[in-house]
Amino acid sequence: MPPDEPAQSTVSRRGLYIAGLSGAILVVVVVVAGITTRKIADAKLQEWTESQAVPVVAVAVPDTHGKATTFSLPGRLEAYTQAQMYARVTGYVKEWKADIGTPVKAGDLLAVIDAPDLDQQIMQAKANLASAQANSVLSDMTLTRGQSLIKTYAISQQDLDQRAADASNKKGLVDAAQANLDRLRVLEHYKRIVAPFDGLVTARTTDVGALINVGSGGGPPLFVVSETSKLRVYVNVPQSYVPSIPVGTTAQIAVPEYPGRTFPATVAASAQAVDIASGTTRMQLVVDNSRSELMTGDFTTVTFDLAHPDVAINVPASALIFNQNGLHVATVGRDGRISLKLVTISRDLGNEVELASGVAADDRVVVNPPDGIASGDKVRIAGAPGIPGEPETAEAK
Repeated sequence: MPPDEPAQSTVSRRGLYIAGLSGAILVVVVVVAGITTRKIADAKLQEWTESQAVPVVAVAVPDTHGKATTFSLPGRLEAYTQAQMYARVTGYVKEWKADIGTPVKAGDLLAVIDAPDLDQQIMQAKANLASAQANSVLSDMTLTRGQSLIKTYAISQQDLDQRAADASNKKGLVDAAQANLDRLRVLEHYKRIVAPFDGLVTARTTDVGALINVGSGGGPPLFVVSETSKLRVYVNVPQSYVPSIPVGTTAQIAVPEYPGRTFPATVAASAQAVDIASGTTRMQLVVDNSRSELMTGDFTTVTFDLAHPDVAINVPASALIFNQNGLHVATVGRDGRISLKLVTISRDLGNEVELASGVAADDRVVVNPPDGIASGDKVRIAGAPGIPGEPETAEAK
């Protein structure tokens, strides 16, 4: 063996040792790096999971501007004054003078009734009156003769008293016959059906030759006369709105035959009582119809402009929470925790409600509170920084 072989063998072993040591160090570095990376990923995952467990809510500051609101109710137009004309005598329609849609004045003739039974009763009453008058005259003459005879004692005082009583009785019969004739004369005037006031004939349910019975029990009215220069509308106002609609309030009515057009109306009377069945108060409005544009019986929509404050607290209707403790609104404090505040509603504006108490103008109200939310719960505001993987919004920035 050459002399340099021991030195070469020593160098080879040293190189192998260094190479093995370097490999072991590399393995340790790779293992440590893997463990560290895994721990960092687990920590981030845990942080993300915890952040996702906190509910994310959208908040809004209450609108403090008073909102002008309208309130609409269905109604029906009615004549301010309406008379249903029935007959006071039995007979047949001889002729009629006014058809539907005819304007009439007070006293205008509407129809004439032929009443032969009444005519016969009048003739009989005249005969009865004449007979009673004749008997009364004879009785008076007998009484007068008796008064002259009593002076000569030709008749007794009892006979004279009887004659006086008979004369008085005959006079009573004359008065009764006259009263009966007067009554029939009054009924005779009702053979002419006349308009009771200025208005419009809105119904005619009879014709020539029709049999007429006395009063309303014999069928529909012969004529209906309506005063249409002004009309009335009845609406049933819910109890909560009654204080906002006092007598004198102006409203607008709309009818189907005039689309896009409204007519002014004024609240003229209120029942001042709540109907137990419906929970509403009946109110009467008066509408000027001097131009005869509106019709009685027409369906109408009555719209009220409700009074409103200049400053109010308005929140979305979706923010309301109702539970066993009452009506609440959820707000988010500066610490990011929920506070349930008991509120009372002043007005329902549809998508919004006007609150009378419970929420301040600078409160951050949860717009759509999740189910089961309670005071003290930790929440995150939508768009706020701090949730891994979610970008900041311009508002959060």
